[in-house]
Amino acid sequence: MKRRYVDVPYGQVHVAEAGEGRPVVLLHQTPRSGDEFAEVLPLLGRRWRAIAVDLPGMGASSPRPEGASIEGYADGVLGALDALGLDVFDLVGHHTGGVVAVEIAACVPDRVRRLVLSSTPLIDAAGRDARQGRPPIDAVDGRDDGGHLTALWQGRQRFYPAGRPDILNRFVRDALRATDPEDGHRAVARYRMEERLPLVRAEALVVGHAADPHAYPALTPLAAAMGGAETAVIADGMVPLELTAPAFAAIVEEFLAR
Repeated sequence: MKRRYVDVPYGQVHVAEAGEGRPVVLLHQTPRSGDEFAEVLPLLGRRWRAIAVDLPGMGASSPRPEGASIEGYADGVLGALDALGLDVFDLVGHHTGGVVAVEIAACVPDRVRRLVLSSTPLIDAAGRDARQGRPPIDAVDGRDDGGHLTALWQGRQRFYPAGRPDILNRFVRDALRATDPEDGHRAVARYRMEERLPLVRAEALVVGHAADPHAYPALTPLAAAMGGAETAVIADGMVPLELTAPAFAAIVEEFLAR
């Protein structure tokens, strides 16, 4: 695996790569980093050039000066891909990364060959309304006694498998590096996805993780909103992609190899 920074107009974007050949770009959930794909990268890298991008303000990427938005995240990723000289690519996104992937596919439909949306919510008027009254997901204030670290851990613990503190450790490390762990969730809650989906022309696959209560209910509605995209389900899949990385990589590989 190779890691590097690429220059964009507002700062730098961090990427990790594995393999050679046709580029497959991977976008993580909030407030993670490309580390979410650490197990997936070498699997896809056996056949393609797999590239995990840290979204702006997350991981080791510079934040955007105007603040967080799905459009700004997409612009930052596209700036990095331009700097890497990638004209056409396959695109894979998980949770928030899937929402950003939709925006990229709508912005540059001629450049996205195939699109994989994993645990991606459908953010239409109903989706935005539903998020208005929800409590914050990862918002914490720093405390002198370090209690915010426990709050981050406990806020996510019910969505993670028992006996795998290593995965939660990775989440907390990424959350602490983010400009604001809640930024991505707020950006998703404002996004007008229903206006962008008609602009997507890439052949698409929607992947559901059956034990993910946040996004799994959107599997069929999102596929339908995309004009009948293909679907696949990982029966034991949860919010953390690391848990079922081999199964996820196999689904992506089968779809992209056609």
